[in-house]
Amino acid sequence: MKIYSTIVLTSLCCASSAFGLHGRATGALKKTGFMANTTPKPMVQPLDLRGNRVTETALLSSEAAEVPRGGDVEKSGGGIDFGLLAYFALWYLGNYYYNITNKLALNAAGGKTGFPMTISSLQLGVGCLYGIFLWLAPDAREKPKVTMADIVKMLPVSFCFMGAHCASVFAMGMGAVSFAQIVKASEPAFAAVLSQFVYGNKVSTAKWLCLPIVIGGVILASVKELDFAWSALISACIANMFAAVKGNENKKLMQTDGLKERIGSIGNQFALTSILGFLFSLPLIAVQEGARFGEFMEMFKTTPALWVNLVASGLFFYGYNELATMTLKKTGAVTQSVANTAKRVIVIVGVALVLGESLSPIKLIGCSIGIGGVLLYSVIDNIVGKK
Repeated sequence: MKIYSTIVLTSLCCASSAFGLHGRATGALKKTGFMANTTPKPMVQPLDLRGNRVTETALLSSEAAEVPRGGDVEKSGGGIDFGLLAYFALWYLGNYYYNITNKLALNAAGGKTGFPMTISSLQLGVGCLYGIFLWLAPDAREKPKVTMADIVKMLPVSFCFMGAHCASVFAMGMGAVSFAQIVKASEPAFAAVLSQFVYGNKVSTAKWLCLPIVIGGVILASVKELDFAWSALISACIANMFAAVKGNENKKLMQTDGLKERIGSIGNQFALTSILGFLFSLPLIAVQEGARFGEFMEMFKTTPALWVNLVASGLFFYGYNELATMTLKKTGAVTQSVANTAKRVIVIVGVALVLGESLSPIKLIGCSIGIGGVLLYSVIDNIVGKK
């Protein structure tokens, strides 16, 4: 039953990322005639003031141009964007189930002495296959029109994407998922240092003052961590470093003339990044776990919990990342900060409860301080700027 529910949830998450909630699937229906316009023409044709017949196109244009005095026409449904709400729900759900299925796959492969590098790489491989499938499926997603020069420029972002993902998986394999997520919440500290001293982007004094709150919360959460491991802490910090570099490199990449048009969509960019990241990860598998790959393949064949959760976590990872990008693109900076904060709380608490991880009072207090500091860091410039 758990396997079936995992498959259903994975399909829902990935289908939403593939087509969007108002996706291109309607194009196929229109081509087959299921959504064709079958409204009959009226028997009485409209006439203008001079008695001339008004065409349907002119009539629709005049109706669209009419706007009542005092402002725009009110949106239906009271202005509630149900599509955006669904994106939020599926983003949170996908992230939540990714963390659970990822941990279950790591445990099935041997836990701390298992195959974290192989699992993280194959998760990227599953996402690659799904992205390629969307390019081949009719009416799913248009192929990108990038050049070899564009691919070369995407290599730094793809390498950092691979590094951040693999280090995160390693951290969650060495310790509790909730602890790894708390440490990963301190990413703004790494981003601030890199932006200021490496990329030359000035960070405000107000943001610098927020960083001790974030770091202090992480330290407090680590004091009574029952599943504490230095390898998990260091790996999560490495993941933060890669993620911070990726963010800065991605900003530089998107400044390339015409690149957005050649890529075509957010989904295409993530698919290309996943494919390149997967290729980058293959040599690391050979170096770190290549000698034991035969052992992993035997476990993969004989342990359903391993291959089911590996495939599911790969699809969840791909789907929730696309949904997160689509969701945040439709919202403002403050909404993004609150959404990310809420997501972290849901994942940390929810996953800890499901997996039976420790949630001591000191850990919860440290988690609250750290995540609250991240939220404050994200919005402090807006607050100070208003005063």
